[in-house]
Amino acid sequence: MSKHKTIVITGGAGFIGSHLCERAMRDGFKVVCVDNLITGSLKNIKHLFVQRNFSFKKHNVTKYIDIKGKVDYVLHFASPASPDDYLKFPIQTLKVGSLGTHNALGLAKEKKAKFLLASTSEVYGDPLIHPQPETYWGHVNSVGVRGCYDEAKRFAEAITMAYHRVHKLDTRIVRIFNTYGARMRINDGRVVPNFIFQALNNKPLTVYGKGAQTRSFCFIDDLVEGIFRLMRVKINQPVNLGNPHEFSIMQLAKLVIKLSSAKSRIIFKPLPQDDPRQRKPDIQKARKLLKWKPRVELEEGLLRTISWFSS
Repeated sequence: MSKHKTIVITGGAGFIGSHLCERAMRDGFKVVCVDNLITGSLKNIKHLFVQRNFSFKKHNVTKYIDIKGKVDYVLHFASPASPDDYLKFPIQTLKVGSLGTHNALGLAKEKKAKFLLASTSEVYGDPLIHPQPETYWGHVNSVGVRGCYDEAKRFAEAITMAYHRVHKLDTRIVRIFNTYGARMRINDGRVVPNFIFQALNNKPLTVYGKGAQTRSFCFIDDLVEGIFRLMRVKINQPVNLGNPHEFSIMQLAKLVIKLSSAKSRIIFKPLPQDDPRQRKPDIQKARKLLKWKPRVELEEGLLRTISWFSS
């Protein structure tokens, strides 16, 4: 798949994007990383700059994307992804999901490249079906504070499928469930880096509501493997990628305290608006079509992430 192939990764200086750049380089791709650094960081990719087949383009993908030469794959991962980020940048989030996806699709169409969209479990909203299969249409508050992210991704999926149907573009859609690992920002606002930062500094761990809400946490290495497998198969409909092992936020808090040997206590704050009560992927499609399932258990993944944050 990779010999003499060029891959463009938007949002490539972000948490997931930087791991994709690294994997693509390891697989022998020529990599063009595109990022405007609104939430990404050059620190995530600085180790790749010395490699001949890696290049970085600082660019806002809501503007026309100009890439010279041939392009074989476009992976569109540009977007704020944590609640703190998209609540701070709601308009930018909507623009990158709409205009940015339109421009990334336009690049793929121009270059006759395969296109992969990073979507999210947030398209399911606060789900009424559990676990969530790809056939579930979701339960989303379009005018709520989280609507800027949820609806940006739902639109991105719709325009991706329109380009597939109208222009016969070879597209993929991955719905990503909670993912964690090295290179998450300490002030990311998501629960894993929040808890680890608080625990490493012996600060109280902040749990919203009673901590009974559940999430399913997928280690970054497992997610990246699933994405690269998805690129290789012929499936244009969305595919869930995530870890189906479900944990309450309270369980996660206690595990982080234990694994980091922290002296932290747990404090409680009111539940944010539209915070999903349950989140768990149905990954039967990924198991069948990609021969994929997560391999890193939560305890091992947390230990590796805590080690990275400590260093």
